[in-house]
Amino acid sequence: MGKSRRNRGKGVQRSDPIAKPVKPPTNPELAALRESSILPVVKNLQSAEPSKRTEAAGAIANIIQDTKCRKLLLREQVVHIVLTETLTDASLESRAAGWEILKLLTEKEEADFCIHLFRVDVLTAIEHAAQKITETLTGPNVANLNKASKAEQTLMWNIAEALCAILIGLTEAQDDILVAVSANEPALKFLFTLITCGVATTEVMNGALCCMMTLSEDNRQFVERILGDDQTQCFKHLLTFKSGRSLSAVLACGILHNVFSTMGWDDANPGREKSTDAALIPALSDALESPQGNRTDGNGDNDTFEILQLALEIIASIGTSIQESLEKGERADIDDIPGLAGKDADMDMDAEDDDDDDDGDEDAEGEEEDEMDDDEIEADMEKVTGADDGLDEITGIDDLPTLKLLMHKAIPQIIKTAHSTQSTEETTSLIRTHALTALSNIAWTVSCIDFSEGPNAAIQKAWSPIAQIIWKETVAIVLASDTSDVGLATIVTSLAWAVARALRQDTPLQGGEHQKFISLYHASKNLPIEDEEDPFQSLGVKCLGVLGQLALDPAPIDLNREIGVFLLTVVAGLPDSTPLADGVEALNQLFDIYGDESYACDKEVFWEIGFLKHFEETVPKLKAATKKVDKRAQTELRMRADETTMNLARFVQYKQKHKQ
Repeated sequence: MGKSRRNRGKGVQRSDPIAKPVKPPTNPELAALRESSILPVVKNLQSAEPSKRTEAAGAIANIIQDTKCRKLLLREQVVHIVLTETLTDASLESRAAGWEILKLLTEKEEADFCIHLFRVDVLTAIEHAAQKITETLTGPNVANLNKASKAEQTLMWNIAEALCAILIGLTEAQDDILVAVSANEPALKFLFTLITCGVATTEVMNGALCCMMTLSEDNRQFVERILGDDQTQCFKHLLTFKSGRSLSAVLACGILHNVFSTMGWDDANPGREKSTDAALIPALSDALESPQGNRTDGNGDNDTFEILQLALEIIASIGTSIQESLEKGERADIDDIPGLAGKDADMDMDAEDDDDDDDGDEDAEGEEEDEMDDDEIEADMEKVTGADDGLDEITGIDDLPTLKLLMHKAIPQIIKTAHSTQSTEETTSLIRTHALTALSNIAWTVSCIDFSEGPNAAIQKAWSPIAQIIWKETVAIVLASDTSDVGLATIVTSLAWAVARALRQDTPLQGGEHQKFISLYHASKNLPIEDEEDPFQSLGVKCLGVLGQLALDPAPIDLNREIGVFLLTVVAGLPDSTPLADGVEALNQLFDIYGDESYACDKEVFWEIGFLKHFEETVPKLKAATKKVDKRAQTELRMRADETTMNLARFVQYKQKHKQ
């Protein structure tokens, strides 16, 4: 018979098998801080006395804001203690403080922390807490909530707000966590209940909406869960929330935009209840006009800033996404690369080699410094909004209600917002950045439309007066200011490129703008390339793109000659002083400018100055520079350089056959 094993523990409590001995920091200052502030609260957090545990949890939630204290608390395995003890405490106040600790950690720490939280199964703890709150807010249980003390209600809402913030941190940290949260029924039911129960506080409501907006981006699993929610009718509630100027209304618009994008609901294919982004633009424009801060705790300015920023971001996203609507409606000829559009060239070349390699940045960042007089802004706005009378007479634009509303409703308000002054210089700069980004995205979408097609001429007629206002009130002002802000210069140059592509000879030049872009190009050569993967997004390339558009026929010959010579000088710098991406863009602009013999500039500039010789000299230099590009490391650059090399050879051959 086997012997019974002796209990060597002798009744002593078993040590935590997960916990590891913590080594004190070697830094004397941190060691002293650990002894004086960290170890006492960690010890009390595990005290047998409920009052001490609650007090310690609250103290940790306060000191965790300090970076040194936070790092020391993490060393003492505070997360493990909170998950295994604090969140299961009998005291509601302790549990609320525990969730607050985790919330602050997810906000202050990097994404690795959220990944760690997920791996130690925080989602199970969230499920239990979420289920309790959901049960309290549904059915007859709501009566019990009303009977609870004000303090108890506050603690419950604090837990709900913390859960939403933690879920946001988790879903943003890693894709597999996003999938797990999207499939977690208790968590989803918790979110849907918070926004539909009608009793949640504003902060909790906004937290839940923000979490849903994060979850709904490019996430069909979650979007279908929203649309299939028959119990709380979440989708119908969101449609109701979108009207208003509060943060909740703008967040609802963000969720709905994600739903429409994921489901492919647009002007050509409206969704449930004829839902498209067109339904969101009036609400977002109203939010820009007069945002309403929700809070009464002194954070109204923060809410106003968040409303403006979020509304502009959503409009910018809509401005990009309507390209799909244009494609579905067969109203545009848009290449697969954003910002590119194919063009016909009157040369003896294959049609597939005639593509224009213009490239634009729809999401660049920048800011605008100069203020405009209110009367001047108002006068220009009347020109823009006055154009709406003509919109009703244009059948082509009526087929695209989202684009029509962006032109008539959103853009005038975006321009006003770009000139508005916020509570601080920093927030003013950020809001202008987002406003200019939204304008750039819309302008690039319109610039990709082939206006040579009959129905699209109506869109051009509607867009032209608005684009001219954009140029005068954004591009011209920034150029006149001689800004040294690279971010501002980059986004305004991208915007200028898009506007000039659509307006061409109708671009409202006031004299000297092309020289400003030439100066910007020279300045850009001393700047590092921000996007190493796509050098075509650089400020220099954008400057070349704008200049090429300004020189197109029927530009004045003097302007064409100055820009043409400059672009040829850029090309001549290959491969030593000119980056390959710059050379490729300059050549593609030159192909467009001098590709048609009927243009006046072909005779008076191209042949008179003797451009052909320079093009011939460029052929071997471009080939040599292209071969040095690694196809795997810089796929886009090599692909476009190869294409331009082929087009250059054919361009030279064509011009040689048609010498004057």
